[in-house]
Amino acid sequence: MTASKSSRILEKPGKVTALAIATIVSGAINIIGACGLTVSIVLGTFGFGLICAPLTILPSVLGIFEIIYGAKLLSNPPQPVKPSQAIAILEILTVLFLNVISLVVGILALVFYNDQEVKDYFAEING
Repeated sequence: MTASKSSRILEKPGKVTALAIATIVSGAINIIGACGLTVSIVLGTFGFGLICAPLTILPSVLGIFEIIYGAKLLSNPPQPVKPSQAIAILEILTVLFLNVISLVVGILALVFYNDQEVKDYFAEING
C-alpha cells in the first residue's frame, strides 16, 4: 500500500539546509556591512555622504530578502518556495561592495540549484 502525498514525510536534502543557513549568514553580513558602511561614509564626510547613502543601503535590502528566503527554506513543514536565482546573482554582485562571503554563497546557490536532488525537492514542495 502506498502512502498518500499529504501523509508522506518530505526529506529535506542537506544541500538545501546548507544553502538556507549560508543564505541567512550572508544576509546578516550584508545588513551589518551595509549599515557600517553607510554610517562611516555619512559620519566621515560630516553628513555630505548622505547623498551616497542609497547606494550603500542596497546590500542591506538584499540582506533582508536573503534572511526571509533562508527562513522559508529552513521552515518545517516546508513552505512552497522556488529557487531564487535572482538572490544568488545579487549575492554575486555584492563583490562590488567587497563582500567575498556573499560571492561564495551566490556561486554555491547557483551550483546547488542545478543539482538533481535539489531540483526534485523544489518540484515536490511546489507541486
